[in-house]
Amino acid sequence: MKKINHRKVLLMLIDALIVGLSSLVSNALLSLYAIIVQGDTMSIAIQPIRIAGIIGLNVLFCFFMLFVAGAYNKAWRQLEKTDFILCGIAVVIGLSIAVLFAHYTDHEVTLPFFILNIVITVAALLVFRLIFKHTFIDLINAGMDEKRERTMIVGAGMAAQMILREVQNAASDPNNPSNGILPVCLVDDDVSKFNTKVLGVDVVGTTKDIPMLCKQYKISLILFAIPSCDESDRKRIMEICSKSGCRIKTVPYLSQLFLSDESPNIMSQVKDIKIEDLLGREPITFDKTKIRDFISGKVCMVTGGGGSIGSELVRQIAKYNPKQIIIIDIYENNAYDIQQELYIEYEDRLNLVTLIASVRDRDKMEQVFETYRPQVVFHAAAHKHVPLMETSPAEAVKNNIFGTWNMVTLAEKYQAEKFVMISTDKAVNPTNVMGATKRCCEMIVQYMSQKGSNTEFVTTRFGNVLGSNGSVIPLFRRQIEAGKPVTVTHPDIIRYFMTIPEAVSLVLEAAAIANGGEIFVLDMGDPVRITTIAENLIRMYGKVPYRDVEIKFTGLRPGEKLFEELLMDEEGLQSTENKKIFIGNQIEIDPEKLTAQLDELQQIADSNDNDATVAMLEEMVETFHHNTNNAE
Repeated sequence: MKKINHRKVLLMLIDALIVGLSSLVSNALLSLYAIIVQGDTMSIAIQPIRIAGIIGLNVLFCFFMLFVAGAYNKAWRQLEKTDFILCGIAVVIGLSIAVLFAHYTDHEVTLPFFILNIVITVAALLVFRLIFKHTFIDLINAGMDEKRERTMIVGAGMAAQMILREVQNAASDPNNPSNGILPVCLVDDDVSKFNTKVLGVDVVGTTKDIPMLCKQYKISLILFAIPSCDESDRKRIMEICSKSGCRIKTVPYLSQLFLSDESPNIMSQVKDIKIEDLLGREPITFDKTKIRDFISGKVCMVTGGGGSIGSELVRQIAKYNPKQIIIIDIYENNAYDIQQELYIEYEDRLNLVTLIASVRDRDKMEQVFETYRPQVVFHAAAHKHVPLMETSPAEAVKNNIFGTWNMVTLAEKYQAEKFVMISTDKAVNPTNVMGATKRCCEMIVQYMSQKGSNTEFVTTRFGNVLGSNGSVIPLFRRQIEAGKPVTVTHPDIIRYFMTIPEAVSLVLEAAAIANGGEIFVLDMGDPVRITTIAENLIRMYGKVPYRDVEIKFTGLRPGEKLFEELLMDEEGLQSTENKKIFIGNQIEIDPEKLTAQLDELQQIADSNDNDATVAMLEEMVETFHHNTNNAE
């Protein structure tokens, strides 16, 4: 049995009472006017013997029309202007029908009564709803202010106004997520806005005052609401905010906001601050049309497809309507995770094949190429962890170098259209085994391009990616959450950083515009001190660096250097249509020398002689200066 909605029943009874009383008041006023002015009530008022019937008809038909208009379908605390208009129209129609019905049932209604009754009834019903709405909201707010998060909004412009409107509207709905914040104050660097109000909320200072104001107003949440802010100001303000110890949320860049006239919601797009928000660089845009034209209808293979870069490659490729995606990964857990993610999102709309296999197994890889005939190969499979590869150089060579050799030769044999290898800035003047193996991989890809082939071979090179497996960010997070000191190898160590989606977009656009042989390099902005990232991440947890969380400097690890480079000295730099992407000129490879060295390197690696493996890498990569100490 359907549960009775007692709230609706109560509101209906109140409406009936208001309609009935309005009719009585209307008739009483007309009677009083007639007695005073005319000395006769008969001409304009209703006879007392007939008023009860008229009230009954008014209540019946007004209630019916209000019900038809949906007046009881929405909580009155959520009423908007259109709801009030509909309510008024429904009452007018209801009273008009009642008059017609009264005429045919010998209950004549005078014109003055009809007009006055409409005015009083409509006014009474709307005023009651308005008072009820605001009284309810005030009571809710009074009880919820202690539960809502005291919030400072950075920026007093249009975005802040939209946020404040949403929060004010949401105040009438306890289930609305925007109702969880209590805007206390705003800050803005436009001094002309100081000591003004934005929708009732005070502008109390500028961004440099944020830490002090947060303490003064007992702020627990800072909402960064300047979507048009340039990258340098964004970084500056974010760093100030991070020193407050408050949680920080941010409105996306203007180019990333989704707004419409029907639903200009902005709070739903507000997100927690991420470490990349402190890098001071706006996310890079890419030519999606070229990427779509390149991927659409193609069979795409991604090696290492379960890893941080590989899985993002798969996600983005899936958006461009490929004919088929083939995931290759040796680690079944990662491969399973991305497989299930795509099954949930695309169901049967995506032709996805997930294979557990190693790029080191040439026979297996040949079987895969022969079966699926990939047209585009993205080679992301590699051992990438620098310290681990220092202790296992032979394994790094087997997987990185000869796994790549297997893939490029099979891509050529089975006439793939393009082969895209993912490299790293550590391949430039390498000081560690991992970087040296990736430089060898670049040499192999350039060799394949130079010797002539129907397959276009291209390399993409970028720096560290935020949040990838093995990067410093997940390590720092684990240390902070475990209450341990954050460990940084050197106070002055710097790295170039980019987000995983940016790295993958680079790979895809590079593949789309490649002609073969290029090394594509991303302009990654200014390098970032790892110590600064650690300090900001600690602040994002609401803690104070060096006081609440210690930062320990452990010394450079074997093979590690203070800074990474993106281009070798002998490489030039050419611009592309994308101002953030450059091309390093191809270096001539001696094919006979390279193949002979690869044969020798393979024999050494297969013998698991680590020292001889490193020595051979130094011979092959002339810029490789192996750093085995904990200092530069």
